Amino acid sequence: MYRLKLPELTKQESKLLEIAKEKAIEEVRIDPDKIPDPAERRNTIMREVLKILERESKGMYISPGRLTHLGEAAVRDMIGYGQLDPIIADDQLEDILVTAVGKPVYVYHRKHGMCSTNVVFESEESIKYLIDKMARVVGRRIDQQTPLLDARLPDGSRVNATIPPVSLDGPTISIRKFRKDPLTIIDILNLGTLSTDFAAFLWLVVDGFGIKPANILFAGGTGCGKTTTLNAAITLVPERERILSIEDTAELQLSHKHWVRLETRPPNVEGRGEVTMNDLVKNALRMRPDRMIIGEVRGPEAQTMFTAMNTGHDGCCGTLHSNSAIETISRLTEPPMAVAPIMIPALDIIVMQQRIYHRQKGQIRRVTEVSEVTGLEGGKPQLSRIFKWNPRTDVVEPTGVPSKIKRTIAEFSGMSGSEIEIEIEKRAAVLEWMKHQGMRNIFEVSGVIQDYYRDPAETLKRVRAEKGAKRR
Repeated sequence: MYRLKLPELTKQESKLLEIAKEKAIEEVRIDPDKIPDPAERRNTIMREVLKILERESKGMYISPGRLTHLGEAAVRDMIGYGQLDPIIADDQLEDILVTAVGKPVYVYHRKHGMCSTNVVFESEESIKYLIDKMARVVGRRIDQQTPLLDARLPDGSRVNATIPPVSLDGPTISIRKFRKDPLTIIDILNLGTLSTDFAAFLWLVVDGFGIKPANILFAGGTGCGKTTTLNAAITLVPERERILSIEDTAELQLSHKHWVRLETRPPNVEGRGEVTMNDLVKNALRMRPDRMIIGEVRGPEAQTMFTAMNTGHDGCCGTLHSNSAIETISRLTEPPMAVAPIMIPALDIIVMQQRIYHRQKGQIRRVTEVSEVTGLEGGKPQLSRIFKWNPRTDVVEPTGVPSKIKRTIAEFSGMSGSEIEIEIEKRAAVLEWMKHQGMRNIFEVSGVIQDYYRDPAETLKRVRAEKGAKRR
């Protein structure tokens, strides 16, 4: 169970809290432009609220510690998210789930998995108040005519909320949190999500020597970590390239300076002003992208993306919900995406990822299959599996099937197959070195990756020198 320290309030304290909130709303005037930092603004409001509490509690026997608790509760209700505020602040949580009145709030912890909490909403009004507050913060509206809310909160978290009549048991809230410090390729190596062999291969094909970067889809079910792996893969893009990301709700976190983020917009109350994924993909093609990253491919934008792939826009990446590489092809070629089968071979690689329950390790995320699109046969796209997760060894292993994309990169770069293999080994050595050095921060990892692009020989010299020094 995920337990929060929630001090119980006496009737006197509860009444004082309500008075303090009312007085603070009337008296406290903070100009956000003068105090742009949210933490500093919060501290300023806290000081003003404490003054009000001290004034209003004269003659009451309330300790300074209890007044501080009341002040924190008032500030949470005024500018935070009430009971959910301390949960939202925990960077170790992935998901926060409010399911119904009188039931515990659930959280998905990065280490411990799904946990119930001791936070319970006692009325529909308290949940609805919180939903309305979130909607106002993001400039949206939720009511019986539009009973769904899907938006990005100011801290980057993604919120989805429902109210009756669509949610039969009352209002619900689902919040997907994103790490302030995003996972890198080294993090997911350490977690066992992928192997060094596959990570080095991925680095090569994402780069493509700047001549033929691969078009890649990261596919899997909800919560399997495909966006995290996509984010880690984009970190492998050379910094000289211009990246455009297109998302329904912005989730990607990159260190690249030449990165443009685009986000869809729902229609307003009058049904106007909508900006769809397809609108943004079409527009992105006019913005001279070296790389186009589509957060989630699921509609007509797939046709635009594949048209781009077939007209020389290599290095496109995205995610897609599916359970296998074969199902990924089926989803792409059927409505609502309806990509013509003849266009599918422009996609080079499908990386499948799953969330798996392991008897010893609990919930784990693994790349389970890596397949290449090798062409058409009888009008149908053909797949070739080049990596597969071995559940016995818990390692993502090469299948031994020759890789089409490695052959293509060799042809475009004028290298032999053996030279390509040597290049992959060099990159594997750099990844292993970073892993053993304890590097994992996005700026550290990206720095070494970019050093390798600028001077591979010097970077390898550094790797070998430090490895040799450790052995001595």
